[in-house]
Amino acid sequence: MAGKRKTNEAGSTNDLRADVLSVLGVLKVATADQIQRLASPHLSYRHTLKKTPATRKEARTASHRGAANDLRRHGLLVDGGRTRGNEEVRILTAAGLAAAAIDLDREPEEMGGMPKSAGRSGASHPMTVNETVIALIRPKPDLDLLVGQPAEAVAAAQAAVDAPDGIGTLTSYATEVALPVKGTWKNPAIGSARADVVLTAPEAGVPLLFIEADNCTEEAVLIARKFDKYMRFFRRQEKDTDGKEKPMWRTRWSAPPWEGYERVHPPVLLVFHQGGKRSAKNQMERVADLTRPHWQGRWYKGQGYHSYDGRIPIVATTLDLLREHGPAGPAFWRYGRDRDRLEPLHDAIGNPRRDAYLARRRQAAREEERRREEEQAAAREARRPTCADCGAKFTDERWRAVGYTRNPESHQHLCEDCQSRAVAAEQQAKADERERQEQLRRQAEESAAREAAEAEAKKNRGLFGRRR
Repeated sequence: MAGKRKTNEAGSTNDLRADVLSVLGVLKVATADQIQRLASPHLSYRHTLKKTPATRKEARTASHRGAANDLRRHGLLVDGGRTRGNEEVRILTAAGLAAAAIDLDREPEEMGGMPKSAGRSGASHPMTVNETVIALIRPKPDLDLLVGQPAEAVAAAQAAVDAPDGIGTLTSYATEVALPVKGTWKNPAIGSARADVVLTAPEAGVPLLFIEADNCTEEAVLIARKFDKYMRFFRRQEKDTDGKEKPMWRTRWSAPPWEGYERVHPPVLLVFHQGGKRSAKNQMERVADLTRPHWQGRWYKGQGYHSYDGRIPIVATTLDLLREHGPAGPAFWRYGRDRDRLEPLHDAIGNPRRDAYLARRRQAAREEERRREEEQAAAREARRPTCADCGAKFTDERWRAVGYTRNPESHQHLCEDCQSRAVAAEQQAKADERERQEQLRRQAEESAAREAAEAEAKKNRGLFGRRR
């Protein structure tokens, strides 16, 4: 025990240190509070008897703060200053990022970069990114770990469990991901974008989503310019391992194939947090106006939907709405749609009208195919032969048998039963004829024998008469 304490003076366990490494490996910069809410959400419902929110936070984050301190002693993370709320920020070192890659089972180039000025100016942007990830995941507490806690704490935890699910888990997310317009994934050229967050959760219906966070401190025109880089990246082609050219992003991430001619780029979610002086509502609308060429679809009146061929589905929300409703709630505005009609994320990033049109077209095609099959079956039935004897329709087997041009079946005008009876009758007639012929042959032989005997007798009588 003394040796363990000397190595990890804060007394942290392997699991706690792995929690800190994993969370920081994804988020890059985080507070102990954010690490705890992601890694051990049940702790948020403990210590409810503490008198103040500050003492409760101190208690519920103590274990992860201790684990972070032990990792700092090992040289895997460093203190990155404090947030504007005076919370200590933790940042991985290069060795810590490599260790986190092992825990997350990711290649080094998949880990993403470190945010610029991560530990300066209160790390306001990384904190918003982290809160966005937490609001999307909506971590659910393990109720088994809250046995014996006050009833109101258990009830609050149960409400969180019963609430609509979020999207994915921690490992579904990556931050500070380079999107090279030139160069490579590892060494992107100047002018490339870096996505704040990339979400891959195909099991939740979101195969690929890029996320950008804004604290309402940046000018809308600068946010809009980032979409110029996104478009350049999405249009970039590269040969894959099969030797075929495809969009570069498809060589790294899986996504459903394009349907028909429409080649829609992956969606981008903008999350605005009212941290700066600019209005989040005005930021949303201003960015929408400036990025119109990138997202505006083409209306197909006859089909009743917009086509977004070669466009980026851009969706906007606020961090407050996202926290309140989660990804399954009415929190998202799809650029180009009614500003006052907020939708769940799945609907906002999709094209329900086109999906409905294509579903109707597929259904109509299935019905047309079924109609043709029925007509063909009816026409075939009309051609099906009937037995000249009993009038029954031929079976498929009988029909095929009489249709052969070589060695055709006998009695092609008869069904199987009548053919069997006809063949049996023929065979019986042949047997009777053979018997009759045999009988005639025997009679002829007997008659010939009698005639020969009579002739012999007559001859003998003549000889005896002359002798006398």
